[in-house]
Amino acid sequence: MGYFDRTLEYIDRVQRADTSAAVCEQLLSVTSNFGLTALIAATVPQPGTPSSQTKDHVLLCDWPSEWLERYLSRNYVDHDPIVSHLKQFRAPFQWRDAVQSMPADKSSAEVMRDARQFKLRDGLAFPLITLEGQIALVSLGGEAVELSEAEFAMVSLASTYAIGRAMQLQTTAGKSIDHIELTPRERECLQWAAVGKSEWEISQILGISEHTSEKHLLNAKSKLGAANRVQAVAEAVRHGYIS
Repeated sequence: MGYFDRTLEYIDRVQRADTSAAVCEQLLSVTSNFGLTALIAATVPQPGTPSSQTKDHVLLCDWPSEWLERYLSRNYVDHDPIVSHLKQFRAPFQWRDAVQSMPADKSSAEVMRDARQFKLRDGLAFPLITLEGQIALVSLGGEAVELSEAEFAMVSLASTYAIGRAMQLQTTAGKSIDHIELTPRERECLQWAAVGKSEWEISQILGISEHTSEKHLLNAKSKLGAANRVQAVAEAVRHGYIS
């Protein structure tokens, strides 16, 4: 079974999960295969948010409890290089890349040093923007994290879908999801994007111009309320356009 087929199988299990704990368990069943054994998913609070309110932003969590309490009590969110990187670059990234790209300072170094005490030496982070414009983050960590490009893409899609499902459970409380109508071309472009094809490759496959394939993807992304291609693909799967 290929990576994408495995991801679709996982997404089907997550869609049937009816609690945040069940979503969390399903996501870790995928990511632990790559050394990513700890998870937190949360909306990002505004700078200066009191530590007593920070916990309210957490959507999913299977983080070492002592580390979570330390992170919240010391308000590490304001100094975390992962969060700082997220605010500037709205794409999936590895922790090590964020640490290297951000200016070194005592506070950010303390955050990462403390994380290593809890066997969180490296990880991946996956940002997305909610329909209300709020920044949300999935952060996965572990001691030894090694992924191929295909595995990185699979974990990114799986994680994006998981936080979407968690937010859906939190906000809809059983309400029906509005139907979104995509055109046949928009669906085709998304299906090829889901297996990693670029706009140019999609244009060659479908016999259209690169500009046209890009336009179809942008339209689909807008209709699905997605901030990027990964989120658009995840939402397309959730609405049954990709199976």
